[in-house]
Amino acid sequence: MLQQILAGLIIIFFVSKLFSEKKKKEITSNEFTLWLSFWILAALAITLIKKIDSLVAYFGFSGSGINFLIYLGVLALFYLVFRLRLSIAKLDRNLTELNRQITLNDKK
Repeated sequence: MLQQILAGLIIIFFVSKLFSEKKKKEITSNEFTLWLSFWILAALAITLIKKIDSLVAYFGFSGSGINFLIYLGVLALFYLVFRLRLSIAKLDRNLTELNRQITLNDKK
C-alpha cells in the first residue's frame, strides 16, 4: 500500500509538471495528450495491480502483475529507442544533403 501511495505521489508530480510545461507552451498538444494518457494509464495500473495479478495468473503466466507491467515497459522503451535511432538516421541524412547543397552553392 505504501508503494502505491508513493507511486501515486510521483505520478501527481509528473502530471503537474506536464500541465506546467503545457501552460508555458513548451510541449505541443499532441505531446501533452500522449504523456497525460501515459500517466493516467500508469495510475490505473497502480490502482488495479491486484486485478492485473489475477489476470496474469488467469492466462497462466508465472510471476506477478508488476513483473508483467515492467516487461511491457521495457518493450515500450526498446521500441522508443528504435524510433529515436530512425529519427537520428533521418536527421543525419538530411544534414548531409544540406551540407552538400551548401558546399555546391559556395563553389558557384
